[in-house]
Amino acid sequence: MHFAFTEEQEDLRAAVRALVDRDGGPHVPPPEAPDTGHDTALWRRLSAEIGAAGLAVPEEHGGSGASLVESCLVAEELGRRLVVGPFLGSAVVSAEAVLAAGDPDACARLLPGISSGERVVSLAWAEPRHWWSTATCSTTAVRDGTAWRLTGRKAFVLDGAQADAVLVVAATGGGLSLFEAEAPAAITTTPMDPTRPMARFEFAGTPARLLGDEGSAGQVLTRCLEAAAVALAAECVGAADRWLAEIVGYVQVREQFGRRIGSFQAVKHRLADLFVAVESARSLSQAASWAVATRDDRGPEWAAMAKSFCCETYQDAAAEGVQLHGGIGITWEHEAHLHLKRAHSATHLFGTPRRHRQHLESLLSLR
Repeated sequence: MHFAFTEEQEDLRAAVRALVDRDGGPHVPPPEAPDTGHDTALWRRLSAEIGAAGLAVPEEHGGSGASLVESCLVAEELGRRLVVGPFLGSAVVSAEAVLAAGDPDACARLLPGISSGERVVSLAWAEPRHWWSTATCSTTAVRDGTAWRLTGRKAFVLDGAQADAVLVVAATGGGLSLFEAEAPAAITTTPMDPTRPMARFEFAGTPARLLGDEGSAGQVLTRCLEAAAVALAAECVGAADRWLAEIVGYVQVREQFGRRIGSFQAVKHRLADLFVAVESARSLSQAASWAVATRDDRGPEWAAMAKSFCCETYQDAAAEGVQLHGGIGITWEHEAHLHLKRAHSATHLFGTPRRHRQHLESLLSLR
C-alpha cells in the first residue's frame, strides 16, 4: 500500500505546527496550579483559525466534514508540544460518540458547539471496576416518566472539569445505553500527568436524555474506542518524534569523561534503535488512521496494533530521554518528566497495550 498525504492535509499539518510552535512548548499548566484546565486562548485559535475542533463534524453541523485522518494529523502536532486541550476528549471521542449514536436531534444540539470549540463535551465512560468496557458498566439509568435518571460513578473523564455537557454510558433494562446530561460538579483529580486533565463524576438520580436507541451503546463505544486509539497513537508519535530530536540535540553537547556522549557507540546504538521504532510507529499510526477512517475490514486490528505499539514506543523514548539527560532530566524545570508522565498516562488511557494485544488476538482468531 502506498500512503501519501494530500497537499491540503500537509497544509493543515503546517498550520497547526506553526501555531503551536509560535510560543514554544510544552503548553502545560504551571505546577502551582495543576487544575487550571487547558490553554483556552490557544484552543480558541486552533478552533477559529484552523477549524481543528470541527474536523470530524459534518458540514451541516458546522464542521469541515473531514475524516479521522485529518484529526490524527492534528493530534500528532498537538502531541509534539504536549498541548493541553479538549481536542482528544471533545473534538474526537465525544464527536464520534454523538455521530455514532445516530440521533439527529443530538447531532443538531451538540455538534455545532463542539465544532466551533465554544463547548466542551466529555464522555464519561470508564469506571473503577470497568475500564472502557464496551459490554458492561456499573452506572445505571432508570426511566422516570419521559426522562431518565443516572446513578453511579465515572472516572478518568477527559476535561471533565471544563465540560459543558457530558455523555454518560449507563446500563438499562435494554442493555448498555448512551445518555446526555448536564455536567455535575466534577471531583477534579490531581493526576500524575499534568498535561492530561481528568475528573471523576458521581451521579445520584441525575436527569438525563437518551441518545439513540436503548441498548445500542455497545456499537457506539466500539467505534469510539477505535477512533480514540488511533488519535492517541498519533499523539504519541508526534511527542516521541520531537522528544527524540531533543535527545539527539542534547547528547551532542553534554560531555562525560572529556567527550560528548553522543560520540559513544552505545549511545548511538540506543538512539538508532529508537529512531527505527519512532518511524515504524509513524507508519503504523498513519495506516491505522486511514483504515479506521475508511471503515476498512481490518480497521479494528490496525487500531489495536497502533495503540499498543505507538504508546510503548513513546514510553521507551521518554525513558531514554530521562536517562540521557542525566541529572537535569529529573528536575521539575526540565520537560523530561512531562514526557515520562504523558507517555505513562497515554499507555493506560483507553486500555493498556496488553488489553489491545488481547483484543487483536481475538480479532485474528475470527479470520
